[in-house]
Amino acid sequence: MVSEHFDILIIGAGPAGLSFARSLGRLPLKVLILERSSQTTLVEPPEDGREIALTHLSVNLMKESGAWQRLPEDGASPIEGAKVFDGESSYSLDFDRESADLEALGYLVPNHLIRKAFYEVVSSQANIEIRTESVVENVSTDAERGYVTLTSGEVITANLIAAADTRFSEMRRKMGVSATLKDFSRTAIVCRMEHSRSHQQTALECFHYGRTTAVLPMQGKRSSVVITVNSRDAHQYTEMSEEEFNRNIEKQLQGMLGEMTLLGKRHVYPLVAVHANQFVARRFALIGDAAVGMHPVTAHGFNLGLRGQATLAKAIESAITEGRDIGSEEVLKVYESTHMRISRVLYHGTNIVVGLFTHESVAAKLARKVTLRLANNITPVKRLITESLTESELEQPSGLKEMVQRLPGLPLPRFPLRGPIKQAAQVVSKRIPEKMNPLKRIGFL
Repeated sequence: MVSEHFDILIIGAGPAGLSFARSLGRLPLKVLILERSSQTTLVEPPEDGREIALTHLSVNLMKESGAWQRLPEDGASPIEGAKVFDGESSYSLDFDRESADLEALGYLVPNHLIRKAFYEVVSSQANIEIRTESVVENVSTDAERGYVTLTSGEVITANLIAAADTRFSEMRRKMGVSATLKDFSRTAIVCRMEHSRSHQQTALECFHYGRTTAVLPMQGKRSSVVITVNSRDAHQYTEMSEEEFNRNIEKQLQGMLGEMTLLGKRHVYPLVAVHANQFVARRFALIGDAAVGMHPVTAHGFNLGLRGQATLAKAIESAITEGRDIGSEEVLKVYESTHMRISRVLYHGTNIVVGLFTHESVAAKLARKVTLRLANNITPVKRLITESLTESELEQPSGLKEMVQRLPGLPLPRFPLRGPIKQAAQVVSKRIPEKMNPLKRIGFL
């Protein structure tokens, strides 16, 4: 028996679901969010160790929603530069603000503060209802509406159902939407640390052999540290004493930040990426990680989810303005095609980076060095990577997407490679799709 009808029903009150609801808050729609966790968890989300590197677009979207203004004064830390290292070499690929009118490349904000901020702005919206401790048993749609059945037996209908229930989405599976999963067989150990030297608001990414150590600058002499290792070795880092762990990180960073001190817990996250093969079905849409769940190495995951929900909300707003059905295939396909174009490049590009920097053959190690030097010395490529972080408008093309389109026309020098370096470059080339491959175009191969 159907109990109620809504214009839009959102499954999942994580950052993607909440931000989508807030984007709909200004529209004449009746919106329901179903969440399985308790209201207490939404009001005060537990600290989970994850710090989110936000692009300028994400910051602008959060400001428009009012969520950014809900962050505590010391909640956001500017990232003014970034350095990427390979192995024990002191050579680094460097990024900075380049433009004097930019305060930062991006901003680091704890995940639990983002969730708290979005909940606060959504809970004040009169047209949005949040029901906690609600577990969805089944979801289905027909030509007229979508149906959600709860474990209580209650049936709720809506003109459009949006699933934001994590990268392992049960709703995606129940609606018959397939997805490609990539299990990296690696685990991230995430924690906060204090250090005796200043990080100068610079992020560090150290690709050691068999392990990656990332350091993201927080306020003061504190950083978020992310260690990525083969899953079989993860227990070594969680079982170390605090003293052993501190010295281990100091050694991996070669003393760049001085003495390191663990603050709080070490959190463990297995790394699995996922990309849905389609983002929509009949009166149904995937948003956030349910659509695309990224490896964290390029920090695009949350930013991509925030962009996606804004894209869908914009398509819905246009439909309302033009008097069209908000759950129609025509409206949903606008979202899917727009978001798919951007997400595919970022998803596969990120997986290429992960594969290159985790492969342990001699040729792959040489290839990493070649790649860093190419990126550091080809100014247009480096600039476009930076622009992908600092873009501020939803309609503005991603810097990475633009780079893919523009690579064939870049005025780059031609340097034929020989010997072991050529062998290394060939390894890189095989991992890059033809249209993304600068190595042949500029004469290295």
